[in-house]
Amino acid sequence: MEHATPSRFLASGEASATAPLANWLLPPPRRGRSATLLHQQLPPPAPGLQASIIIPAKDEAANLPATLAALAAQVDLLGHALPRDSFEVIILANNCTDKTAAVVRRQALRFPQLALHVAELCLPAAKAHVGRARRLLMDAACARLEQVGRPHGVIASTDADTRVAPTWLAAIQAEIGAGADAVGGRIFTEMTGPALQPLRRIQVADTAYRLLCARLEHLIDPTPADPWPRHHQHFGACLALTARAYRQVGGLPEVRFLEDEALCQALRRHDLRLRHSPAVQVLTSARRQGRVEVGLSWQLREWLHLSRQQREPRVDNPVQLARCWQLRRQLRALWQGRLGADTDALLTRMGLPQDALLQQVRQADTFGALWEWATAHSPTLVLAPVPLAEALRMLPRLIREAGALAQARGHSALFQQVEPVGFVALAAQVA
Repeated sequence: MEHATPSRFLASGEASATAPLANWLLPPPRRGRSATLLHQQLPPPAPGLQASIIIPAKDEAANLPATLAALAAQVDLLGHALPRDSFEVIILANNCTDKTAAVVRRQALRFPQLALHVAELCLPAAKAHVGRARRLLMDAACARLEQVGRPHGVIASTDADTRVAPTWLAAIQAEIGAGADAVGGRIFTEMTGPALQPLRRIQVADTAYRLLCARLEHLIDPTPADPWPRHHQHFGACLALTARAYRQVGGLPEVRFLEDEALCQALRRHDLRLRHSPAVQVLTSARRQGRVEVGLSWQLREWLHLSRQQREPRVDNPVQLARCWQLRRQLRALWQGRLGADTDALLTRMGLPQDALLQQVRQADTFGALWEWATAHSPTLVLAPVPLAEALRMLPRLIREAGALAQARGHSALFQQVEPVGFVALAAQVA
């Protein structure tokens, strides 16, 4: 395989939050044996609980001390320590062969100001994966926030080999307070040493491509809930959402890997507001032997393999992405009843039977559900990969053209600068 699974590493195809759903919550999920055992190992939530941070951990004794030290040092946006009872950290040590749980308990003694809880489970082989572990933790966090009467409280996810910024939680809460239902934070990778320089060069180029794509998407189909500046990541190492949003989408999809992407797809399907916030930041390890089948460690191995073979990664064609985002904007206008005379042209460009598409437009309760159907059925929305260097050459021109069109459409309040951010400036954003 020459390129990453696009849905895992590229935040394209996002649906805008244009159709609020009814104000309802799904019933709490039934508690299975593993969930019951997890619940029994946790103390009652503090009355002042506002955020529950969850970390799945399998054989992470070596990494957790640094991770927990960063969480113990959380401050508000003015630099003041957060109240002890306002947030908690829950770690699930599942199927461990090392002393992960014992390390967490020692760190709890080291940081008495941190509400730190650990539970130990041995999941059945068929369910001993990160999707199940993160689902158990998020279900528990959601229930604990609801128990203290905070449906808008925050469920925040990170990983055991990740160090969050001092204002990580405060920045998440600020985005939620500004109207976001979910927040994807910027994930920087700790990559040092001469042996990793070829890998770092690919990562820098890939990050520049992703950020330029995010800028192009913003110019073509701006989303008020996710304005520029924004980025492209919404992964488990730095992902948060409200308990209400979590309940509304039915919880985290229980898949073996890419569970974070599956959750964000569910958020978009429900037209919930997903913010890619540059202010929410973490630093994660560059290990190539991870705990999941497909994830960052898998991607790093793929890039290293390509580097050794002197081959170039392939990414989605920016011209085709731009076309998809243009069609998405027009389809949303049709769904909202705003398209007018352009309806016939859109139906032709989508390459779908007119009756089938119009029926979906009439029946869709959310635009996210409509767009998901369209991407699954429209031949026009199929993307083909191109070499990364070629994509980087395309993007500045596309951004200039999109910027000019955005100004012509009267989006000057959303459009900030026609000239694209340079490659060097974007590369400097990679840790």
